[in-house]
Amino acid sequence: MIIKTKRFVLRPYKKSDKADLIKNINDKDIARFMSKVPHPYRHKDADIFLKKALNKKRKDGGSNLAIEIDGELVGGCKVHRDGHQAEIGYWLAKKHWGKGIATEVAKELAKYGFGKMKLKRLTAKVFLPNKASARVLEKNGFKLEGILKKDLAKGGKYYDVYLFARVK
Repeated sequence: MIIKTKRFVLRPYKKSDKADLIKNINDKDIARFMSKVPHPYRHKDADIFLKKALNKKRKDGGSNLAIEIDGELVGGCKVHRDGHQAEIGYWLAKKHWGKGIATEVAKELAKYGFGKMKLKRLTAKVFLPNKASARVLEKNGFKLEGILKKDLAKGGKYYDVYLFARVK
């Protein structure tokens, strides 16, 4: 799957993304709100992630995609299906924060999920302090359904998260 907009391209990951991935995700402000991203983010972390991303053939229509701007991987996003619904997620390099790009990415993920995948429900989990990500979802019609207590584990600690959903 490839989605092209005026500002970015959502596309499958490539082996050549490794340097951009390490450069752009290796930021404590990004890692702190992502349950599976360590900080510092090392070469071996990129190798493990890219091996999984490159070898995963999704039969359910879901995707794990790179966000590319001007030929550079500057983020990532996902749509992971579970029956009639899917969880979405996204991250973006700090240099692109505050420009509405994450909001547009979430819009494209919702269009894909409800359109091509014919889903009835999309969800997203957001660490409580991540107000910017919560706002991205609200701008895309997602509603706060509640707080999931100790839902995500990271670094030996358990975190509460907001659960957002949008239904068709």
